[in-house]
Amino acid sequence: MNSPLLLVDPAADVQVDDQEYFRLLGFPRGHQLEGRALELAQWTRTWYAAHGRPRVYARQSEQLTIGPRSIDVDGVSFTSDRLRRMLVQADAQGVVLVAVSAGPEIEREAHRCWLEERPDEYFFLEMFGSAVVEHLTTMTGARLCAWADGVAMAMLPHYSPGYPEWDIADQQALFSLIGADSIPGTLGVMDSGMLMPKKSLLAVFGVTPHAERVRRLSELVPCENCSFETCQFRRAPYARADLAGRARGRGRQNTSNYTLGTTALRRWAAERVSIATAGDGSIDALFRYDGTTCSNMGRPLAFHYRVTLGPREEGYPIREQVCTPAPGDDGHQLMCEFLREGDALIDAIAGEKPLAGRPLDDVLGWDRPAIGPGCYCEPSARQHKWGLVLETIHYALTHMPDTER
Repeated sequence: MNSPLLLVDPAADVQVDDQEYFRLLGFPRGHQLEGRALELAQWTRTWYAAHGRPRVYARQSEQLTIGPRSIDVDGVSFTSDRLRRMLVQADAQGVVLVAVSAGPEIEREAHRCWLEERPDEYFFLEMFGSAVVEHLTTMTGARLCAWADGVAMAMLPHYSPGYPEWDIADQQALFSLIGADSIPGTLGVMDSGMLMPKKSLLAVFGVTPHAERVRRLSELVPCENCSFETCQFRRAPYARADLAGRARGRGRQNTSNYTLGTTALRRWAAERVSIATAGDGSIDALFRYDGTTCSNMGRPLAFHYRVTLGPREEGYPIREQVCTPAPGDDGHQLMCEFLREGDALIDAIAGEKPLAGRPLDDVLGWDRPAIGPGCYCEPSARQHKWGLVLETIHYALTHMPDTER
């Protein structure tokens, strides 16, 4: 590959889009904040502008070898079937290794707010940190697209450990490959694969000389997931602006009925939901939710949601639903309520079955909390998550073809 790339930006500019931030907060698309919520959102932006220190690092790999089962980057092997397929389909000639971080400052401030019993400030800071990471990834992708276009290349969508078909355990190896000094004194990886600070991302962007393949193969086009609206290298519309019209054109339900934005719905439906249809038309759906504890510095946790639905012609009635910790998860044991109640909390979570017996469509009109923390300590937070889960399953069944689920 020509024109070696090295990008180090220890003071990256951050201009988080309001709607992207509101989506992460759990508000429906187009919602305008007011009152206490508006005050908190403005306070969070002001605080981060004064104290936040976002970081970006990217470097081009020296060598890429794609084997029958693994990918070798600069002598380090990774196993990810989906990333491998993406690189093979595009005949990728290399990759760019990227690290972005919202910085440890916002995490420390959120933790301080929690200790001071200011959960609202904690939640708005947490979600803004996530929005910063999304924004930095988007803007880095845009800068990489500009670089690639200048050398007659094209960029592929980014992919990260922990995404479907890429074990989070590879986070350690990817971090070592990127380099501990990529964002000096800031970035680290725990044994579990969790990044420190947690509002960070390690990613691989494929690079191909075959721009026509990126245009032809929709699953390789990064543009549908990129919100950088003014990009001159765009090859496809941003999915959030386009999916609703396409769905209406197929005679399906208007996506404006959802509280979640279509980008999140489409991504979650593709990455977090597994659906199996039985011979009698009934459906078993499995959704994986990844969150963080409200104590112990926000340790990661994972829960499985299993939902059994009746056939489509009956309106997908919810026959059974249960939420339990994902196999192998121990993060739930660090939640503050678990530390007080133990397994009684898990039993309570498993026993909650909102909308049981009702048609799946009813989730679109269900009056429930619009936002909630990443933990499971409070019933309102659990209702909020059930809403996200059922909306995502509804979207997967009514707006996505079988090949995309």
